[in-house]
Amino acid sequence: MTTKIIKREELISFLDTFLNIQNVKDDSFNGLQVEGKDDIRKVIFAVDAGMEIFEKAVEQNADMVVVHHGMFWNGANPCVTSWKKKRVEILLNHGISLYAAHLPLDMHPEVGNNVQLLKILGFEKENPFGFYHGQAISFTGKTDKPKTIDHIVMTLQSELGAECKVLPFGKKKIKHIAVCSGGGDDYGMLQEAFDAGADLYLTGDATLMHHQVKDMGFNVIFAGHHATETVGVKALASVIGEKFGIISEFCNIPTGL
Repeated sequence: MTTKIIKREELISFLDTFLNIQNVKDDSFNGLQVEGKDDIRKVIFAVDAGMEIFEKAVEQNADMVVVHHGMFWNGANPCVTSWKKKRVEILLNHGISLYAAHLPLDMHPEVGNNVQLLKILGFEKENPFGFYHGQAISFTGKTDKPKTIDHIVMTLQSELGAECKVLPFGKKKIKHIAVCSGGGDDYGMLQEAFDAGADLYLTGDATLMHHQVKDMGFNVIFAGHHATETVGVKALASVIGEKFGIISEFCNIPTGL
């Protein structure tokens, strides 16, 4: 069987357009961060950039790595020295491209982390939610079949391998949910979820919200930063594989967070 080959620029053009890279305000420098070889046969998808995933890309003869958390961010030192040099050397020495999509992948209406979490849990996308830099990066969800918190936790554990921390101080049956993958652990986002009429707020990072959530009579599930952001890159990998016919695989490297 002949391996399908596409040009790097064709894939980058599709990703930029599909993810609406140019129109999303973000601290990440989204898009192509490191340019590799022209021909693409295999793409590896992961949550985080780093030497471990880059070395796996080399082992698996990948031509591109697509990640949610890239290497270059506003406010960070841009100099490619020390450990950053080691990272970039792996890519350049093997002609491997690196592409990053942070908020564009969180907020995407089809493959985004947040809409995928709703889908996994059996909730229908409802209203824009999670305003950041003046833009909604997530959605609320609804269901006609109310779910218990235990059922939601078991689904997250089964589908994501998530280790959940639960603050169960609200309704016992969940009809409306607000989600924000990864680091949606600030009080503003919590209040926004409460004000939106959600019965439960699902996010990634666990913080010291215990007393506030208890006083609000609200429910919160922290399902892990990494776990809640595996779903977007998985969904994007499927889209790329189906559209272009190239090898497109998700590689999970858990962080424990």
